[in-house]
Amino acid sequence: MYKAKAYSAAGATAPLAGTTIARRDIAGHDVQIEILFCGICHSDLHQVRNEWKSVMPTVYPCVPGHEIVGRVTRVGSAVTGFKPGDLAAVGCMVDSDRTCPECQSGLEQFCPNGTLTYNSPDKHLGGVTYGGYSDSIVVDQRFVLQVPGNLNLAGTAPLLCAGITTYSPMRHWGVTKGKKVGIVGLGGLGHMGVKFAHALGAHVVVFTTSPGKKEDARRLGADEVVVSRHADEMQRHAGSFDFILDAVSADHDINAYIQLLRRDGNITLVGAPEKPLAVPVFGLIFKRRSLSGSPIGGIPETQEMLNFCGEHNITADVEVIPIQKVNEAYARLLKSDVKYRFSIDMASLKAE
Repeated sequence: MYKAKAYSAAGATAPLAGTTIARRDIAGHDVQIEILFCGICHSDLHQVRNEWKSVMPTVYPCVPGHEIVGRVTRVGSAVTGFKPGDLAAVGCMVDSDRTCPECQSGLEQFCPNGTLTYNSPDKHLGGVTYGGYSDSIVVDQRFVLQVPGNLNLAGTAPLLCAGITTYSPMRHWGVTKGKKVGIVGLGGLGHMGVKFAHALGAHVVVFTTSPGKKEDARRLGADEVVVSRHADEMQRHAGSFDFILDAVSADHDINAYIQLLRRDGNITLVGAPEKPLAVPVFGLIFKRRSLSGSPIGGIPETQEMLNFCGEHNITADVEVIPIQKVNEAYARLLKSDVKYRFSIDMASLKAE
């Protein structure tokens, strides 16, 4: 066991502050990583403030962060895929039972006994796991990912959650060249959705409530931009989409988008509105449309996504901040005041 520097929250209303935490010593299959950048996900904020207490109550102190990019510093004797000096990444999971049908299919995100990167029972040290707002982490090699060397590391960090969350459903529902794809909402998730759909060869239409986002949507790869409040613009696209990715976390009219799907079209939710959405069944029945949800992806698919990003030079649009500004970043996140993700430069932790 060794000590690592970190930022943690002591309670639901406490600000994040500098601390030291225990990390396990490496075992045979472990990889120790010096964390260079860690993205800020909206779920970090929810977890720190214990806003998901009915499903996954927060155990304090809480060290958030599951969008981790760094450099390997040590490896265990049985590690074969990494060596000191390699770039490496860790996403939302650091372990699973590895025996269930989901794990055997490379779909560890659905494992009933998975271990999340933070606020999950820690079988090694007891207590709970601590995340990436830290200077280092130790993870089993099976849950460590390789990072293409051509990618900007600050922009790569959010790929480990925002990236795979949008890439996975597109792959599952067959987004390819010639498909018409809609992206609802141009935020942290939505902007990645636009980049992936464009790189996959689809005709990309962004739906936004903000006319001011049109230019940025086109810069990111959108072929068309629709202001969703304008009924005439929406009507022009009725019954024409193969796939729609809904990245909106606020309450909204899901039926307006269901009506845009063609026969056998799918709309997948990756945003998580607080209130249940009212879904009119006949909108699905008459054209055999489907409505689904999707979390992150499994380890093989996450590696595939990173490789795809390397081939197409895709990273998230980020604002890089020092760890000392993390509380300010959380306040800005609540106001959607970032284009489009925060990435923490962990070198700043050395000043603590």
